[in-house]
Amino acid sequence: QVHIVESGGGLVQPGGSLRLSCATSGIMFSMYAMGWYRQAPGKQCELVAMISRSGRINYGDSVSGRFTVSRDNAKNTAYLQMNSLKPEDTAVYYCNAMKPASSATYWGQGTQVTVSS
Repeated sequence: QVHIVESGGGLVQPGGSLRLSCATSGIMFSMYAMGWYRQAPGKQCELVAMISRSGRINYGDSVSGRFTVSRDNAKNTAYLQMNSLKPEDTAVYYCNAMKPASSATYWGQGTQVTVSS
């Protein structure tokens, strides 16, 4: 059974930092691209960051330079380091595991990030 579990969300002041973790089990982690997405109230879901199996990284325009995505294949876990947080970063953040060239894709339940003074 596949489990994708995000953690690390919470309330932080503008300018602060948070580190999200995405722990996985039930998949061959190294074979999956890992993505972070977010959805704010009334807005569409958007890509925050993605790291491929080989470590190639893409960021959404709104977070480039502030967020850093990484993965630890030994721990079957992906991370999202978020610095210089802004109120507009407030959203539910979701982790996605996707196996390229297949239909295998799995989502976590999401973790709330709120940036407010």
